[in-house]
Amino acid sequence: MAALFKRFSNTITNNGFKIRPCVRYMSNLPENTVYGGPKPQNPDQRVTLTTIRQKHRRGEMITMVTAYDYPSAVHLDTAGIDIALVGDSASMVVHGHDTTLPITLEEMLVHCRSVARGAKRPLLVGDLCFGTYESSSQQAVDTAVRVLKEGGMDAIKLEGGAPSRISAAKHIVEAGIAVMGHVGLTPQAISVLGGFRPQGKNILSAVKVIETALALQEVGCFSVVLECVPAPVAAAATSALRIPTIGIGAGPLCSGQVLVYHDLLGMMQHPHHAKVTPKFCKKFAQVGEVINKGLLEYKQEVENRSFPGTEHSPYKINTAEVDGFLKELQKMGLDKAAAAAAEAAENFEAGNKI
Repeated sequence: MAALFKRFSNTITNNGFKIRPCVRYMSNLPENTVYGGPKPQNPDQRVTLTTIRQKHRRGEMITMVTAYDYPSAVHLDTAGIDIALVGDSASMVVHGHDTTLPITLEEMLVHCRSVARGAKRPLLVGDLCFGTYESSSQQAVDTAVRVLKEGGMDAIKLEGGAPSRISAAKHIVEAGIAVMGHVGLTPQAISVLGGFRPQGKNILSAVKVIETALALQEVGCFSVVLECVPAPVAAAATSALRIPTIGIGAGPLCSGQVLVYHDLLGMMQHPHHAKVTPKFCKKFAQVGEVINKGLLEYKQEVENRSFPGTEHSPYKINTAEVDGFLKELQKMGLDKAAAAAAEAAENFEAGNKI
C-alpha cells in the first residue's frame, strides 16, 4: 500500500492542478528487455541515399538483394547488404504465381513491414506493384506514400518505359520520396513484351533502354535497375548516367548487382521454382537441399517415434503431483488415461525410449 500511495502522490503541481509524471508501469521488467517491435534505427549505421551516392562516386560496387519477410531481412542485415528490395517478385517466389502481376498492394505492405522489422542497416526499397501507379500520377504518389508510411520503406521502385511512368516517377520525387527506376525487361509489362524476354538486343531496343534510363535520371531517380540487357548496353547506360545502375542479368559493368533471395541461395527445389529461376542467376548456396534433408529426417523420426525423446521433453512433473494426478483421473473414471500417464511417468523417470 505504501508503494501504491507513493506512486499516486508523486505529482507535480501546475496552477493548482496535479499532474502525474509519465511513468511506465506496464511491466516489472526493464523496458529495454521487453520486445515491442522494431528497435530505433541508428543513423550512424544505416545505409542512406548519401551512402549509395558515396559508394558510386568512389567506384565501389553496390549490393542489393530481395527480401520478403523478417528472417530474410535479418539475413541481409547480418551479411551487410547495402539495399534490401521488397520486390513484387514475391508474387512468384513466395505466393507461387507465374508472374508478378497478381500480387496486391496490401500483400506488398505486409512484406514491407516484415522486412522493416528485420533489416536495421540496409536501405529499404519497396516495389510499386502492378495496378497501383499506372492510372495517374496522383495514384502513383498515393501508393508511394503508403509504401513509406505503412510499409516502413525508405524509397520505392517502379518500372519505367512509358511516358506515363516517367511522369509518375517525377511526381513521386517531387512529393519528397526517393525513387529507383527499372528498365530493360520490366516483368509487369510482359503482356506487351510477349513474355519474359531480354531487351536491348537490337539497335532500336538498345537505344530505348538508354533513353529510358536517362529520362528516369532527369526526373530525379537516385538509381536505375537494368534487367536482362546485353552487357554492352548496360555498360553504355552506366557510362551515360550520373546515378548508379544496378544490374540483374545485365553483365558485370553496372554500378551494382541485385538477385532474388530464393534464387541466389538455391532454395528452388520445387518444379514451379525451377521454371522461374532465371538462367543468369548463380546459386551461391544449395539451401533447398538442406531444407529437404531436414524435413525428411524430421518425418522419419516422427514416424519411427525417435522424436521427441526425453531430451526434447523438458517439462517435468514431480512424483507427488503425478500420484495426485492419477488419483484425480481415476475419480473421473479415466482409468485407461491414468494407466497411460503412469507408464509415461515411469519411462521418463527411467530415461527409457517411449
